[in-house]
Amino acid sequence: MRYLPLLALLMLPGAADAAMPITGRWLTEDGKAVIAIAPCGGQLCGRVERVLKAPPGATGRDSNNPDAALRSRPMVGVPILSAFADAGADWRGRIYNPEDGKSYKSIVSRERDGSLKVKGCISFFCKTQRWTRAG
Repeated sequence: MRYLPLLALLMLPGAADAAMPITGRWLTEDGKAVIAIAPCGGQLCGRVERVLKAPPGATGRDSNNPDAALRSRPMVGVPILSAFADAGADWRGRIYNPEDGKSYKSIVSRERDGSLKVKGCISFFCKTQRWTRAG
C-alpha cells in the first residue's frame, strides 16, 4: 500500500513525453520565406510571414491553389502548416506546398542544433527540409 503513491507518479506522463516547442519565426531551407509558427485553437499553425525570394514569373499570389477562390490571395498570410499536434517526440499535422498547390501529411521536430526538421510525406515517401530560426 505504501508504494501506491510512488507507482501512481511513475505512471503520469512527464515532460519527456512532450515534443520540443516549435513556435517562432523560421526561415525555409531554400531561403524563400519566413514562416511564423504559433498556436491556433488547441494546435499549432504556420503562416507565411514574409516572402524573401519569389520564383521567376511569380505573381505573389497563391496561384496554384486547387480552390479557384483562393488563387488570388497574397502569399503573405497563407497557411503552410496546419493542425499540428504534439505527438510526443515530434509534431504532426499537414503541410501545404504552394508550388504545386497540394497538402501533405507532415512531421516536424526540433533538432539538437535548434533547427526544425520538416517532413512532407505521401504514404511512406517523405521529403525533408531543415528550417532555421529567422533573425
